[in-house]
Amino acid sequence: MTAPHVQAQRCRCQPTAPNQCACNSRLPYSADSFLRGVLCAIALVLLAGTNGASAEAESDVKEQMQSLDEQIQEIKSDALNIAAELSGLEEKLLYPSNTQVAVFVSLSEVKDFRLDSVQIQIDGERVAHYIYSFKELEALEKGGVQRIYTGNISTGEHQLEVSVAGKLSGGKDLDASESFSFRKDVEPKLVAITLAGQEFGKPRIELGGR
Repeated sequence: MTAPHVQAQRCRCQPTAPNQCACNSRLPYSADSFLRGVLCAIALVLLAGTNGASAEAESDVKEQMQSLDEQIQEIKSDALNIAAELSGLEEKLLYPSNTQVAVFVSLSEVKDFRLDSVQIQIDGERVAHYIYSFKELEALEKGGVQRIYTGNISTGEHQLEVSVAGKLSGGKDLDASESFSFRKDVEPKLVAITLAGQEFGKPRIELGGR
């Protein structure tokens, strides 16, 4: 009795080299998956490193910008200080202390009256005429003080005339004026004009200063 003939199964793939089957060159499934995982892990590490470097570079740029802003603010502050010093020197040159006079305007408890303008005359000569905007008037009402005039006069007695114009709360125009005498000494003269309340239906003009 003869043994059954078993037909050998032949590999159907094409050999990649003599006496070598391409089927034997393939990696098992588990090893192939492991290799792909390793490659993915390396890619993630490289990507994380790139992102970290980008974030660090961005942080450096922000710090540089902040430092630049601080330097700009310091330069602006220095420029303002220099401008103030130059203005003070210019004022001393233009208005020496022995001839300098400065006139200031302020409001105090002014009700039912809106100031529109102030005119200043010294010894009959008009030296200032100012028309106020809404914001300027609001600043005066909140306690602000305006220097309306700076000039030179000789020592001795002088006449000051103050004229104001405005409107009552009902819309009626209202004008008022007062004359004062003051003396100029060798020191700078500061003249303070205050509009305070109303007297006989008109704003009361008061003179102060030193």
